[in-house]
Formats: sequence, structure tokens, C-alpha cells
Amino acid sequence: MKTNIILAGVGGQGILTIAAVLDTAALANDLNLKQSEVHGMSQRGGAVQSHVRISDTEIHSDLIPQGKADIIISVEPMEALRYLPFLKKDGYLVTDSNPFENIPNYPNMEELYNEIKLVPNSILIDAKKIAKDLVNSKATNIVLLGAASSLLPLDEESLIQAIKSLFQRKGDRVVNKNIEAFNKGKEIATGILS
Repeated sequence: MKTNIILAGVGGQGILTIAAVLDTAALANDLNLKQSEVHGMSQRGGAVQSHVRISDTEIHSDLIPQGKADIIISVEPMEALRYLPFLKKDGYLVTDSNPFENIPNYPNMEELYNEIKLVPNSILIDAKKIAKDLVNSKATNIVLLGAASSLLPLDEESLIQAIKSLFQRKGDRVVNKNIEAFNKGKEIATGILS
């Protein structure tokens, strides 16, 4: 088993938090793991991507070659399209529908959504609204992780334990809100995938 995951978004959207949850869950399952990340412009609002590779055998490189990503999880729709050349033909794209318009010539939203919908296995959800409805606007990333959870080689319990571990220092309320966000994302994606 080997699963290649690309995480994409802009600085401040929690890409590295998703990576930390995946890493923690993979290690709890005694799986091999490699991760790399690139911070564009090294600031909030700059492009951020992370490659996460999980396997039950040795992993030789931390970078995912083009055409080899099983899943792209993106917290920003334009960033999702940026990494499409990395996605396998039968890979999954899971992305938020809300733009982070940090450039003057941001693409037309309808055209952007149409491009995303051309990906056969795409899950386009309003994760930001879901997080806000749960009174946890910072949990958009965790909603998307929940939406992608059934596609991951990690059981739900290990992902929830990783969320608990990573957010515990912020208190039970934050932990519970993030678990709620994870569960809601999973629920919505299950409806889309069935």
C-alpha cells in the first residue's frame, strides 16, 4: 500500500495542520511516512503545498512525481488546479469552493468550478461555510480532511486521535469543534461519493 497526497492552499489556511494530522495518524499505524512542504513567499497569503507519502513499505523520496498523486486536498480552488498535473487519472480532488483572492487577476469563479468539475473524481464543497456553521471558522481545513478521510489509508479513529493530540493544548472546546468539523466533512463527502 502506498498513498500519495498533495495538500495545497495559501499561507494561514492550515495546510501544515492537515499534514501534521496525517503524519501523526500514519505513525500511530506504524506506517512509513515522508513529507515535504513549500511555502511560497514565506508569508500569510503566499502559496503553500505539502507532499505527504504514506506506505507500508520503504519510501525513497519525499516528493510526488507528476501523475502519481492519489489525492489532492486543497483549501483554495485555484491552488487545486495548479497541482492537477500531479493527480493520477483515477485520483481524487477534494477542494473548498471559496477563493482566497490574493492576486488582481484571479480567475472567473464559474470557469474555475467548471475546470474542477472536469476531474472525474472531484469533491467541491463549501467547507468554509460548513466550518462557520459549526462556529469554528478556522476549521475549513479539518472539514476538508474529513471529506477526504474515506479515501485515506488511515482509519477514522487514528485521524480523530491525531486531531485530539494536536489540538489538546488549546482545550477541550477546540478539540471537540475540530472533531465536529471532521465528522461533518466526512458526512457531506459520503453523500457526494455514494
